[in-house]
Amino acid sequence: MFLKIDEELTLKVLEQEDAPALFALTDGSRHYLREWLPWVDGTEQIENTKSFIQFCQNQQASNNGFQTGIWFNGEIAGCIGYHAIDWSNQKTSIGYWLGENYQGNGIMTKSCKRLVEYAFKELDLNRVEIRCGVGNLKSKAIPEKLGFRQEGHIREAEWLYDHYIDHLVYGLLRRDWTG
Repeated sequence: MFLKIDEELTLKVLEQEDAPALFALTDGSRHYLREWLPWVDGTEQIENTKSFIQFCQNQQASNNGFQTGIWFNGEIAGCIGYHAIDWSNQKTSIGYWLGENYQGNGIMTKSCKRLVEYAFKELDLNRVEIRCGVGNLKSKAIPEKLGFRQEGHIREAEWLYDHYIDHLVYGLLRRDWTG
């Protein structure tokens, strides 16, 4: 799967050949990513990245969503994808992260917008959710810019190394999507 967004930005399903670049990006942003992502400490070896890519390929093969690399000017800048797809209820949730050096370029807003559009137009889903840490201002700005509604606050939703963090839940329905 390949989704071109503009001249600088493309979403591409991860393949094993992407493992070295994805590992280098993760490793180079490890301290930065660790603030909000609980899986960072489990990715110290390139084999972990290869296993993640295999998981992503299995997810896509089972028609349960997909993960893409975000390619900015030919370099991998982060990842975005659907956690899973609930086909019976026509909904999904989007997860994303961006390497520290790629922040502030509008990359994630454009990428997320494209996946929302794909969910509604190509997959015929009715609902998309995004959850993020309450204090993660950069992450929560994305659904707010794209017209999602804040629908909830989940207390102690995720264990982050040595403490729990609360999550905000954002939702968007197909009928509310303006593109």
